[in-house]
Amino acid sequence: MADALIKTVDLKKHFKVKGGLLHAVDGVNLEIPRGKTLGVVGESGCGKSTLGRTIIRLLEATSGSVYFDGQDVMKARGKEFEELRKQMQIIFQDPFSCLNPRMPVYKLIGEPLEIHHVYKNSVDMNKRIVQLMDTVGLARRFINSYPHEMDGGRRQRVGIARALALNPKFIVCDEPVSALDVSIQAQILNLLMDLQDDMGLTYMFITHDLLVVRHIADEIAVMYLGQCIERAPAKQLFKEPLHPYTKALLSAIPIPDLSQRKKPVMLQGEVSDPINPKPGCRFARRCNYCTEKCTQQDYPLKEVSPGHFVACELYK
Repeated sequence: MADALIKTVDLKKHFKVKGGLLHAVDGVNLEIPRGKTLGVVGESGCGKSTLGRTIIRLLEATSGSVYFDGQDVMKARGKEFEELRKQMQIIFQDPFSCLNPRMPVYKLIGEPLEIHHVYKNSVDMNKRIVQLMDTVGLARRFINSYPHEMDGGRRQRVGIARALALNPKFIVCDEPVSALDVSIQAQILNLLMDLQDDMGLTYMFITHDLLVVRHIADEIAVMYLGQCIERAPAKQLFKEPLHPYTKALLSAIPIPDLSQRKKPVMLQGEVSDPINPKPGCRFARRCNYCTEKCTQQDYPLKEVSPGHFVACELYK
């Protein structure tokens, strides 16, 4: 993809645990076009958040490469990496635990500016803080408030303001609305989409809520036990899912109209062990279409139609 802002090549992140290596992210290849949103979905524990944090080097990769605008993120050091850090930010899932409870809003938003010495005087920095509050829709009266004095939606707006402080190009949104009420979720989603349009931001939007990702994502990657097993434009994925796991996920979406509701796909069997996994499809033990071949070899993503990739024996 010629205009990809983010590109990963065989990215892996393994953790040493009792019993061996936990393959949290295992050979992920993806590209995110400039100004677009890649949604990453899957069950809890599939490696979504680890993938996002490894891409921006909050976690060091075990192997593989990450390219930001053509620059190798993994090889960057010193001032070079400091400049990259400004361009890649993250919005965390829990807006309360990610904010220092002893710091008021103006200090929380101004902290990135202070760390990177963006302004030489407090007057200019305070103007920038107020500007960021206006940008994310946080009333100025909260400038001296502490996190415990605000609700979840306002706390998340503080987190978004912090992420925007250094004018980044790429933001990992790590389940930014899952801890919020439904009405507040819509406000934050609309804010993120407006910011993307106004500032040309590129997002990786991590979530387990398929209705949310359908609303915000241009393309969706489905993860299962550390691997990307299907990737396609959002509309195409919901219209014609290919991987058996993706079909099961989509069948679980609640539909208000009972006449349109279909019987969900029930998965049987046990989840494969992500510690020292054996060769073969990791979904095989729960798949209704599993054959002997599925347990003998790994399946890389294969393009079966324009822009639609799947890792499955059925589409070999």
